[in-house]
Amino acid sequence: MHNPMQRLEARAFLLLLAASSVLFGWLLLPFFDVLFWSVVIAVLFSPVNARLRDRHGLHPNMASLLTVLFCLVIIILPLAWLLYSCVTEGVALYERLAAGTASLMDAVDRLREHFPEAQAWLAQYGYTPEQIKATLSKTALSVGSLIARNTVALGGSAAHLVTNLALVLYISFFLVRDGGRIRALLIRALPFGDHREERLFRKFAGVMRATVKGSLLVAMAQGALGGLMFWLLDIRAAVLWGVVMTVLSLIPVVGSALIWLPTALYLIAVGQYWQGALLLAYGACVIGLADNILRPILVGRDTKLPDFLVLLSTLGGFILFGMDGFVTGPMLAVLFVTVWQIFMEECETGVYAMNLEGTASPSTDEQTEKTAPKD
Repeated sequence: MHNPMQRLEARAFLLLLAASSVLFGWLLLPFFDVLFWSVVIAVLFSPVNARLRDRHGLHPNMASLLTVLFCLVIIILPLAWLLYSCVTEGVALYERLAAGTASLMDAVDRLREHFPEAQAWLAQYGYTPEQIKATLSKTALSVGSLIARNTVALGGSAAHLVTNLALVLYISFFLVRDGGRIRALLIRALPFGDHREERLFRKFAGVMRATVKGSLLVAMAQGALGGLMFWLLDIRAAVLWGVVMTVLSLIPVVGSALIWLPTALYLIAVGQYWQGALLLAYGACVIGLADNILRPILVGRDTKLPDFLVLLSTLGGFILFGMDGFVTGPMLAVLFVTVWQIFMEECETGVYAMNLEGTASPSTDEQTEKTAPKD
């Protein structure tokens, strides 16, 4: 039995442990994005590092350096080019909208010619052609100004982006090199049971890879396909709209259709029938099906969440974490599902009740590992 002084010392130390952990987390909070993407890179490219070390016998430092450089070449440099092109086309789009509002007025006149019934229907609610033109002109300038401000601000923060990128690559080097030891240290330190922690880490790594491959790569494919068709149809700012479709493709269900579908309908409405029909068929058969074809290839079935849970967790992640949410949202959903799975399995086998009563045998962890399904 512990005396009161020992219990007091133990509780005081646990309080100190919790306070120091919270303060350290608060200290690192400004670098959340940097740490988060460093972990993503380390998890995503750990198989590349393992192959370089095991099959080619490279020193851990050299293998980690080559892994980070590989990530830089195949992901970061192409994204930098897209960012530059997006900024350039965003500014050019605003300039065209500001100087060429007459083209919007011509589009309204063409719509009136092809759909006179729509004009009569709008007139019943007090929307005259002049009011529609004025509203469209004002909206176009507002949207163009918003695009220009954001793209210029994005370009103006290039120094900040470069600094964060350097930090991401620097931290990724150590996480790639020492990932195994860090994982073992966390399993040793966390008080949830080694078998549970191993299962949670496997789930997190699997879901992170699946989400990045199944969401980011599919979104990039859909954005590239959409941008290519926009370029072939001579639609202005094709790269910019391709990037917008990539971002929207991260949102399940709706995705890039928010861009290509209204564009196709507009082309049909203004008399460009074959261009609109081609874009409509291409969007439905190529861009839309890319998700159904690529996602099963890139995402393992073991880590797939129900579609409704993916939608809700992704949207919630965007709201809470911004662009990081397409990864953090599903990861929190997997944490919720996995913890409840472990709890239900241990309740069914009686392990959880025995642990609460303090009568579990030393082989409890082994028994739970045997009864838990493999991921």
